[in-house]
Amino acid sequence: MTRRLVAGYLALTAVVLVVLMVPLGITHRHNVEQDLLLRMERDAAVLASLVQDDLRQPSTARDAQVDRVGTAYADDTGARVAVTNAEGSVLLDTDPPAPGERSLRTRPEVGEALGGRVATGTRYSQTLGTELLYVAVPVAAGGTVYGAVRVTYPASEVTEAATRYWWLLAAVGVITLLAVAAIGWLIARWVARPLSRLEQAADRVGAGDLAARAAEDQGPPEVRALAHRFNAMVGQVEQLVGAQEAFVADASHQLRTPLTAMRLRIENLGAAAGAAGQADADAAVDEVDRLARMVDSLLALARAERGEQEPVRVDVSALVGHRAVAWQDLAAEDGVAVSAQVEPGIVSRLPEGMLEQVVDNLVDNAVSVGAPEVVVGAALVDGMARVSVTDTGPGMSPDERAHAFDRFWRATTSAPGGGTGLGLAIVRRLVEGAGGDVRLEEGPGGRGLRAVVTLPRA
Repeated sequence: MTRRLVAGYLALTAVVLVVLMVPLGITHRHNVEQDLLLRMERDAAVLASLVQDDLRQPSTARDAQVDRVGTAYADDTGARVAVTNAEGSVLLDTDPPAPGERSLRTRPEVGEALGGRVATGTRYSQTLGTELLYVAVPVAAGGTVYGAVRVTYPASEVTEAATRYWWLLAAVGVITLLAVAAIGWLIARWVARPLSRLEQAADRVGAGDLAARAAEDQGPPEVRALAHRFNAMVGQVEQLVGAQEAFVADASHQLRTPLTAMRLRIENLGAAAGAAGQADADAAVDEVDRLARMVDSLLALARAERGEQEPVRVDVSALVGHRAVAWQDLAAEDGVAVSAQVEPGIVSRLPEGMLEQVVDNLVDNAVSVGAPEVVVGAALVDGMARVSVTDTGPGMSPDERAHAFDRFWRATTSAPGGGTGLGLAIVRRLVEGAGGDVRLEEGPGGRGLRAVVTLPRA
């Protein structure tokens, strides 16, 4: 953001500089040219007054005096001076293009001067092959024109002066841009830094950290007001989410006691009803057991959502092997063989009890679908701890695997009344809360299902 703001300041400043400096440079060149022409006109008029009497004298004395005056001026100023008689013949040329006598009558400015008018301007000289600034004035007395004085400068004199001014403007522009960049960077940092921290706070809130807050004492008033409103919003969300989680946890906890009492009453009623009512009582007990499991799952999910436990060092290899052994006898009653394939020495930092709950949920799902064989594994893959539960059961279609982690979703292969649809949702919340990832894959050889949990190493 800082770079974009500074770039915006520089772009705006550059546009303003161009709008201001280009006309200024063009105007300066025009003024330099006009000033030079005015000086030339003044000097030419002075020269004309100095040679006026000389042009009325005989040729010999006249030419010497004209040469002296014109040459002295040319040496002092660097200009080219040409003096002609009334017919346009050159009496003096301080920088002739070629030796010999010649006439300037055909030159437009000289023709105007011999006609009694002052001529000024610029034109391209075919003889010299360059652009010239010229001034031609008549040498006249008593209404009679005795000749003309022409003063010329190469236009490069003006170009050089204009170029120097352009370089000066460029230097001023560069200094201005550097100053704007420095000041703009400070302003941009003042604005962007609190916005960046606000963005970081928003990312933390989006990741589930509702305790994150943005600083309200930095940046311009608008940014401070935005941070204050953001914090107020997050506070409200935290209260709502906390109230929701507390309600689920409290409700789940409070429901366990009446469910247990209900189960006992139904069992007593079934015993009193005899053989005729025992089947209905057993079905009712199964529904109560299913409801109790759902309540326990909701309580576990609420605890997982809170994620309040600090991570501890966990021996993943030992824990996974232990859970596989713990499940062997229980799964054998349903005709399921549970085995372990564990690499030694895998350690991770996880919330206490988190991995046991994840493995138990995944093995329970595999056993509940009647898979003949379940393999619980732990390995080190690409620097990450990978825990897997692979079964040889009916598996899931790609569409079912995509929805398997949704709350209360159950696969078509699930046993009737056997699950709550919350097990995998709990697993995903626990794993993601620990900074890991969980996914379902097709089993080896396209048979069964493999749940893969990836966890960071310690």
